[in-house]
Amino acid sequence: MKQHLNTLFVTTQGAYLRKDGETVDVRVEKKSRLRVPLHNLDGIVAFGRVGASPALMGACAEANVTISFLTTSGRFLASVSGYSPGNVLLRRKQYRTADDLNAAARIARAIVAGKLSNCRTVLRRAARDASCEVRQAALNKTADRLTASIDESLRCGELERVRGIEGEAATHYFGAMNQLIASEAPEFQYTKRSRRPPLDPVNAMLSFAYTLLTHDARSACEAAGLDTAVGFLHRDRPGRPGMALDLMEEFRPVLADRMVLSLINRQQVQPSDFVIRENGAVQMSDAARKTVLTQWQQRKQEQITHPFLQEKTTIGILLHLQARLMARYLRGDLDDYPPFLWK
Repeated sequence: MKQHLNTLFVTTQGAYLRKDGETVDVRVEKKSRLRVPLHNLDGIVAFGRVGASPALMGACAEANVTISFLTTSGRFLASVSGYSPGNVLLRRKQYRTADDLNAAARIARAIVAGKLSNCRTVLRRAARDASCEVRQAALNKTADRLTASIDESLRCGELERVRGIEGEAATHYFGAMNQLIASEAPEFQYTKRSRRPPLDPVNAMLSFAYTLLTHDARSACEAAGLDTAVGFLHRDRPGRPGMALDLMEEFRPVLADRMVLSLINRQQVQPSDFVIRENGAVQMSDAARKTVLTQWQQRKQEQITHPFLQEKTTIGILLHLQARLMARYLRGDLDDYPPFLWK
C-alpha cells in the first residue's frame, strides 16, 4: 500500500533545486536553504521563477516524484515525470473504453454521481451549522436540487447528457456559494465562476486549490499506470489531462472547496491578502499562498476510513486509491467503478 508522503512547495522566486546525493537541495542566492530526502517526497510543486537541475529531474523521474512547474498565480505550465509503471494492456483497455461512448458514459455516471453527492454533503453540513433560518433553507433547497440531479445522472445513458447534468448541477452548487461563506466582507462575495483570470478572491483561491488537486491527480494516475490524458467524462483535448480531471471531480468539493471556505470563514485569509491587476485578475499574496499550502498539506495528513475499501488511510492517499480502483474496474476485477463518497 502506498504511504502518505510530503509534497515540497517552492514559492521563493529565484530558487534553484538540485540533487545532492539522495536529497533535494533548495538553493537561494547560491546558498542552501533547505534539504529534503528524496524518499520522503511524493511530489514537488514550483511556483514562478524556480529552476531545477537535469540531474534532479532524472532522479525524481526514477523515484516516481512528479515535478510540476506553475506560474506565481498557480497556473499549470509543465511537469516532469518518469515512465509509467503500468502495463500496456491496462492502457489499451483505457483507450478502448474511452472510444466506446456507452462504456465511457457508465464511468462518467459514477464520477458525476460521486461529485454531486459530495457537493450535497458540503451543503447539508453547512445547513446544519447555519444559525440563520433563511440561509439554512437556501442551502437545503440547493441540496435537494442536487439530489434530483444525482438520480437523473444515474438513469442517463448518453454521455453528453451526463455532462450536461453535471454542468447544470454545478451552476446550482456555485449559486449557493455565498450561503456557504460566513464572512460579511464584500470582497468575499461570490458572483460567478471565473477561471482565466479569476476575478475575485474566492475564485482565485478555488483555482489555486484546483491546481494543487490536479497535480496530485496526475501523480495518482501515473502511479496506477493510467494514461493521464485520456478520460471518460472529460474528452480528449490536446494538453488536457482528461483522466486526472475525471479522478479529481469527486474531490473538488471535499478537499478544495471545503478548504477555501474554511480559510475564509475562520478569517485565516483577509481581503488585504489579494491584489487586483490592471486586467481585473485577482491574485493571492505570498502570505495567503503559503497559508493555503500549509492548510492543504495538513489536510492531506488527516486520517480517514475509505468508504468502499473500509481501510484506514490518510486523505492524501485517497486519489491514489481511487486511481487503483479505476484500474481494477478497467481490468474487469470490479463490476463498477466505486466513486469516493464523503460522509
